[in-house]
Amino acid sequence: MKKPIEVRNPRTGKYDYVIIPPPPKLLAQQCNRARRAQVRWQQLGVDGRVAALKEWKQAILTRRDKLTDALVNDTGRLSISVMEIDSFLSSIDRWCGLAPDLLQDSAKNTSIPFIALQQTSTPYPVVGVISPWNFPLLLSTIDTIPALLAGCAVVVKPSEIAPRFIAPLTDAINEVSALRDVLSFVEGAGETGAALIENVDLICFTGSVATGRKVAAAAANKFIPAFLELGGKDPAIVLESANLELATSAILWGSVVNTGQSCLSIERIYVAESIFDKFYHQLVAKAHRLQLAYPAIESGELGPIIAETQAGIINEHISDAVEKGAVIHCGGKVEELGGGWWCRPTVLTQVNHTMKVMTEETFGPIMPVMAFATVEEAVNLANDSIYGLSAAVFAETETEALTVAQHIDAGAISINDAALTAIMHEGEKNAFKFSGLGGSRMGASALKRFLRKKAFLIKTNSHQDPWWFDITGGRNFTPVGEPAYPSVSRRQEDDTISY
Repeated sequence: MKKPIEVRNPRTGKYDYVIIPPPPKLLAQQCNRARRAQVRWQQLGVDGRVAALKEWKQAILTRRDKLTDALVNDTGRLSISVMEIDSFLSSIDRWCGLAPDLLQDSAKNTSIPFIALQQTSTPYPVVGVISPWNFPLLLSTIDTIPALLAGCAVVVKPSEIAPRFIAPLTDAINEVSALRDVLSFVEGAGETGAALIENVDLICFTGSVATGRKVAAAAANKFIPAFLELGGKDPAIVLESANLELATSAILWGSVVNTGQSCLSIERIYVAESIFDKFYHQLVAKAHRLQLAYPAIESGELGPIIAETQAGIINEHISDAVEKGAVIHCGGKVEELGGGWWCRPTVLTQVNHTMKVMTEETFGPIMPVMAFATVEEAVNLANDSIYGLSAAVFAETETEALTVAQHIDAGAISINDAALTAIMHEGEKNAFKFSGLGGSRMGASALKRFLRKKAFLIKTNSHQDPWWFDITGGRNFTPVGEPAYPSVSRRQEDDTISY
């Protein structure tokens, strides 16, 4: 039997929950069961799968309080947990509405009069999902729901840091007979994730670059597709013409939402020299108004740092910046309160790219603000990163902001706002650089990632000779009104075919 893993409560610091990872053999059996059940799931058709997911949603609604309590214990925050559940339920509705149109086969004539084309798709049988701890429910289901509607079976391994939500979610799954054998959650850490890759046909991973590289290598070794959503160090550029009231509010929200524990958080802020002082003074004043959700969970907006190891990284980044000349204007340290780790909104100036806080993912409510002299310098600073997930640009007009945004190496760029991918999932985007690999998990292609396309090339005139018939001594022909096929002749000197 695998050794149990103790789980820490981020508000109290106590280890009050235990998970037991499955042995590799048991996990393999779980995946094989999903593989067998997937055949029936695919045969249900898209309407049958939509009905099953809607039934699952209703089963979740009857357990909403239990799911909320589990997420609160996983993450130590309330309002974001409520938002996470709302977003998850909305995504079921959204994908159920989109899937019937996206999954239709097509047929058409081709440029060759006697050949018709039919296009269809077939799902990957078993999809594996490995998800992180910062949004446990949302990020374990963001790939799962479209994969299920595409006709795949799905096995999910959430983070061992935030696994409590699995129990109420699984109870709801077990109420839906069509779903219980094709969707399951497995508890465990990195070892379990590695074993999962060995038993699936496609893997989706959300997490760090370091682990993502291991996932990519394991998937390549097994020769299966890997879709990776990795880290970010998202920049915001504030041009001289920007509305500072809007920019400071948006950037503050984009930097500290979920206590900065989001890959789409704003982690670097570049401001035109002429408005620099006014900008950071406004940002600091607004940051002071935010409170910790302590001692009561309703006391403020900022929850605890969920992963204990992250508290050390945040402190390291702040200390490194101060040692190299950065100035702290508010916040500035990780505090231990009631056994949990907390960090108030922290604004830094006098920062540069020798500091970890400007180059490495911090994953905390830290706002380093740096001045720029020219727009070209701002773009160069924004692109001076191994990451390219998302970004933000603020200017008086959309045209001015878009002109700058065109030059930023990132997949999603919010204009006159920040972190809009948190609420708008229709725009297809790819991660740049080390922020990820594979197709977009937003927009229509998010569902189509889980399908393999098939083309049926149908000869409509069964009495006509094959086009290559002249190679074997038959007659050559050219369809009326169509260009001739490439000439085919047999060279006498070497008996090779030339085209």
